[in-house]
Amino acid sequence: MRLDFIRPLYERPGPYASVYLAGRAGPEEAAHWRGLRDQLSEADTRTLEAMEKEAARPAEGLAMFATHGEVVLAEAFTGPPAELAEWSPLPYITPMLMLRGENVPHLRVIVDLAGAELTTVGGGSPRIDTEPASTWPLLKTARGGWARTRYERGEYEATAVAHEIDEQVRRIGADLVVMAGEPRSRSLLCDHLGTKAADRLLMVERTQADRAGFARDAENALDGWLDRRRAELLERYAAAPAVTGMAQVGRVLREGRAQAILMPGELAEEIWIGPGSTQLSPDRSELRRWGVEHPVRERADSAVARAAAMTDAELWFCPRLEDVAAVVRY
Repeated sequence: MRLDFIRPLYERPGPYASVYLAGRAGPEEAAHWRGLRDQLSEADTRTLEAMEKEAARPAEGLAMFATHGEVVLAEAFTGPPAELAEWSPLPYITPMLMLRGENVPHLRVIVDLAGAELTTVGGGSPRIDTEPASTWPLLKTARGGWARTRYERGEYEATAVAHEIDEQVRRIGADLVVMAGEPRSRSLLCDHLGTKAADRLLMVERTQADRAGFARDAENALDGWLDRRRAELLERYAAAPAVTGMAQVGRVLREGRAQAILMPGELAEEIWIGPGSTQLSPDRSELRRWGVEHPVRERADSAVARAAAMTDAELWFCPRLEDVAAVVRY
């Protein structure tokens, strides 16, 4: 899981209010929110008011993180989370990351004789951009005259759409491009894709009309990619000198050498942190030697998530492991 989307949480000083809320209706919703709000006795009024406004958002479940009168990040869920409200130096982000699941930046593309629909899925919500049919006419017949003119224009427009796919792959660092639709349209589009997008291409045999089937195929493709990626990281971790335990993982995070952090799940034990994103250690005296005058206690998983997000390290949940570990870049 890439953690770019949580970086704004660490660009603002805490402490943070972290709330996980199950959806309610009517008066029950207000009463329920008040119960969680009462658990945040240390939070300032402006922060509580900002969270109360966000809590009114209709959703089956909601996670929100706020400080200094602003909800910095909020995410809705399709099911209710285990409810809690905490006031802590860093946002309590791990439950949201586990509920969210691994996030694979990818593109979903459906093409036919009328046009192309691109769905870009990065760190945030999907963005759908549709090329109007009138701007991308593709070949309908192989005979000359009008059809030949349409083909030349179609090839030009296919080039433009392929360029957009290449640009989105670059912009979000996509790991997959899942494509479906009419075979000749797919072939024409593929002819114009750049190497990076083509190397990430997975073709599925679905038509424009079978959107439900395409969605299932895309999810299966993502699951397969995630399984392969997790297995690859575990294999690399097993083959290299082990970086295991909070002290060693904290060291490679501070050195900027962690490519991926592997966590068995939540890490509830407390460690010491400083204001710097990679200032974390089980040893308080270590932070004092780094010049941190007032180290504070924080959950290990919250500290690791901050350090990973701010050093471009991936975060993966691996229940088979017994302790936190790291795969290093070099």
